Amino acid sequence: MTNTAALPYRPCVGVMLVNAQGLAFVGKRIDNREGDAWQMPQGGIDEGEDLRAAALRELGEETGLCAEHATIIAESAHELLYDLPEELVGTLWGGKYRGQRQRWLLARFTGRDDDIRLDAHRHPEFCEWKWVDPDTLPEIIVPFKKRVYRAVLEEFRPLI
Repeated sequence: MTNTAALPYRPCVGVMLVNAQGLAFVGKRIDNREGDAWQMPQGGIDEGEDLRAAALRELGEETGLCAEHATIIAESAHELLYDLPEELVGTLWGGKYRGQRQRWLLARFTGRDDDIRLDAHRHPEFCEWKWVDPDTLPEIIVPFKKRVYRAVLEEFRPLI
């Protein structure tokens, strides 16, 4: 039995990518095709990696977009933390983390929809994608991330 409270949080970056119409990008997780698990691009920050570089790397890995397809316009003022549900703690990230501590960036999409290529990398994270009204984000995300998505939306809403 793992003492979850003793585990650290995984350093992570998230990207709220919005298009010219003010809609937010979400991808459906490939490891949950049958469910309805949507999320914005996010992923781990490598040791010593700059936050913005990590955000653009993750965006590229998960959407196939290049840095020229997104302009970063804001960074969250604080880290946001979430805990994994107990049943996932031992299975994700080798059981080394209790959840994630995330910094979020808001980016404006400057490309075309056909620039988005979920299969651009060897291990795709998403099997589908769509643009959604940002206000619907907390409704379509997995329950344990809802609080984080509400905070991201509240902070970035004036800039969307």
